[in-house]
Amino acid sequence: MIVEARRGEIPSTAADSPSVAVSPWSPLRHATFTVVWTATVISNIGTWMYNAASGWLMLSLNPEPLVVSLVQVATSLPIFLFALPAGALADIVDKRRFLIAAEGATTAVAAIIAALVWLGIVTPATLLLFTFVLGAGAALTAPAWQSIVPQLVPKQELAAAVAANSVGINISRALGPALGGVIIAAFGIAVPFWLNAVSNLGIVAALLWWRSPQKAARLLPAERFASAVRAGIRHTRHNSHLRATLTRAVAFFLFASAYWALLPLVAHNQIAGGPELYGTLLGAIGAGAVGGAFALPWLKAKIGPDRTVGAGTVGTAVTLVLFGLARGPVLGLSASIIAGVSWIAVLASLNVSAQVAVPDWVRGRGLAMFVTVFFGAMTVGGVVWGQVAEIVGLPATHFIAAAGALIAIPLTWRWKLQTGAGIDLTPSMHWPAPVITHEVENDEGPVLVTVEYRIDPGSREAFLTALEKLAHQRRRDGAYAWGVFEDLAKEGRFLETFLVESWLEHMRQHQRVTNADRILQNVVHQFQVGGAPKVTHFIAAEPGAPREQ
Repeated sequence: MIVEARRGEIPSTAADSPSVAVSPWSPLRHATFTVVWTATVISNIGTWMYNAASGWLMLSLNPEPLVVSLVQVATSLPIFLFALPAGALADIVDKRRFLIAAEGATTAVAAIIAALVWLGIVTPATLLLFTFVLGAGAALTAPAWQSIVPQLVPKQELAAAVAANSVGINISRALGPALGGVIIAAFGIAVPFWLNAVSNLGIVAALLWWRSPQKAARLLPAERFASAVRAGIRHTRHNSHLRATLTRAVAFFLFASAYWALLPLVAHNQIAGGPELYGTLLGAIGAGAVGGAFALPWLKAKIGPDRTVGAGTVGTAVTLVLFGLARGPVLGLSASIIAGVSWIAVLASLNVSAQVAVPDWVRGRGLAMFVTVFFGAMTVGGVVWGQVAEIVGLPATHFIAAAGALIAIPLTWRWKLQTGAGIDLTPSMHWPAPVITHEVENDEGPVLVTVEYRIDPGSREAFLTALEKLAHQRRRDGAYAWGVFEDLAKEGRFLETFLVESWLEHMRQHQRVTNADRILQNVVHQFQVGGAPKVTHFIAAEPGAPREQ
């Protein structure tokens, strides 16, 4: 079982740039970062102990492959369900206060399940329920954690902070499961559950101690929750860079989920080991990921992100084959190390590709979409591979998953990664304020914006092609409908139209337009003949009292 949306693990474009020298230890000079980093590492060690213990406990409660694989499903399903709403929250609420409340609630839930296990009254259904609730806590906090690191270190050390977080998460991944296995064997199954609850107290204390920097006053009201969710979905639909990343993510995680879901069964049934071996296998995956994290910048500099993901997918296929063949600890440990190296190579590349594809105003929601797809694929995979294992057995299931992973490489190769890395997504703020004759309430709408162009008729096709590219920008930033119309009575006269749900949302459009969008707009305006295009704003008219002038 795995929850990859760990506290403090933040992807970054700078961290992946081969031209940037990154020392993962330099941010530890800052007391705030050091305290939060240390607390997250300790808490994640506790979480990984819980993961190992819950998987092994389910094996003793009900050893059927499908039921055991449901432990992973119970972890990943809530993240699939709640990551996008959580991303919207991360973009519109105070992140520190939100994290304190959510982590406090998570600590309480972890203590309750620990007590149930200690009293010996836990059932498979109870274990799955509490695992689901803890997964929901991870889902709600993941985007917020992904957004606070720039507040912990100076901007010039952000890349190093990202590297330090990556090292920290993989240290916890290496130590937690191994410690969990040893503790289960020595002190019983309940102790890792208690340690998970206790370890989370440090996170709450660190957040209470930290004071986030004051933000500049908002020029516009905060987005409403439902509107923020819709804006995130709409942006994803019309962001080709992010969609390519999501496609590649599905192709990998759907098949890689097989060994995560079935690892307790491999340790117990194929290798005939106990909880120590299961914890050691999980720890070896973490150790492989730690080594892979240090080698990753060199690898990406040599072969680029697409081939890195391809190589990681091949490594994952090798992992699956080895787990299918494993009948002793040596082969199992070898498979785990390869799994860790391959996992971090693919996950880091996909994470960065998602990060560079979205502007700041929708960053939490963009990353939440990536997390949603990630854990959606893990959830579906956990159910599918558990069911397949019941039908054809463990070895054949691993071989089928390996074949699927290899086939997915050529099928998804045309969707390239990190294509947004060279795009300037900083706000351009170049749209002029609309000319209005009276005050407009924020919630009035919908708003119709028209842009009238007059072009050389001979440039019609080139103009429409350029305008189509600009249409994606209009939709990404808030328009729910777009169109272009040609005047039948006057050749070369075109009218671009787009609809926005409210006046406030249109004002937000003005703040969301990026420098990259400005370049697209300039290309379109080069076709204009005689002055600038004419922009007009219309708002839905309803019968009633006349407006005050």
